[in-house]
Amino acid sequence: MRLLTVDAESAGQRLDNFLLRLLKGVPKTHVYRVIRSGEVRVNKGRATADTRVAEGDRVRVPPVRTSASAAARAEGETAAPRVPPREFPVLFEDEHLLALDKPAGVAVHGGSGVSFGVIEQLRRAREGRPGHRFLELVHRLDKETSGVLLLAKKRSALTSLQEQFRERGTHKVYQALVWGNWPKGLKVIDQALAKSTDAQGERHVHVVAPAHDQARRAITLVRVREALAGASLLDVTLKTGRTHQIRVHLAHAGHAIVGDPKYGDFAANKAFARAHRSARMFLHARELGFDHPASGERIVLLAPLPAECETLLASLR
Repeated sequence: MRLLTVDAESAGQRLDNFLLRLLKGVPKTHVYRVIRSGEVRVNKGRATADTRVAEGDRVRVPPVRTSASAAARAEGETAAPRVPPREFPVLFEDEHLLALDKPAGVAVHGGSGVSFGVIEQLRRAREGRPGHRFLELVHRLDKETSGVLLLAKKRSALTSLQEQFRERGTHKVYQALVWGNWPKGLKVIDQALAKSTDAQGERHVHVVAPAHDQARRAITLVRVREALAGASLLDVTLKTGRTHQIRVHLAHAGHAIVGDPKYGDFAANKAFARAHRSARMFLHARELGFDHPASGERIVLLAPLPAECETLLASLR
């Protein structure tokens, strides 16, 4: 039996997430099983997976096998693939937060058929380093999107930054290459979005009427940066942060993002990839502004356009 004391950095976490971080190599199903069975106790009382732990709480954990292969055999599961350590280009770092320049084609976290992403690989690379016991994503980027990705190294920083994202205290600018000539008069897209799931379990986002029961207002600002051969390079500013907001808004306007595999023009994407040897979606999180969670200083981070995007633009000019 182990007795764990919740520290300041873990305060506010759900019990399941707290245990999954500490019990590395133990299958998730086993962690949830011991919680459901009542074998895990918080301050001597039963708790559920969504119980929030507080600093100083005493968590009793039954004996568990921390060998991934042994635990997997015990659960009748296949052991999860080992996460390879990986560092990513750093745009800013201090004791409170870390900003990366995420490459396209890398998920920010594991799940939905992805074994691991940026956060798992980075935790593995920085395992055991001072000041890296806590490392969490502040927000997310699509797998196909490159650019500024913000992580927190302290829980206080995480809650402060996530509050800024919720309250629209951040400034987010993307660069997108879309098909066709963007109408110069179309500068604001204010259209509600809603999510749906198809028969295969894949999630989609759609423009819906504001009265739709799942509608969430979404506002996107668009400025034409450059007109190119058969395409337009745009600066896109998010006033809200809905899932797939830019991709859906631009596609709904009749100008899908070049290379978008979900909402794009599939035939055009295929022909374009053959002609230019570029299969990536051209959406890049170029700029992120926010207030530093400790000092309050306004921070503006810039991620340069990736070399493959610059090369593509040069070929279109």
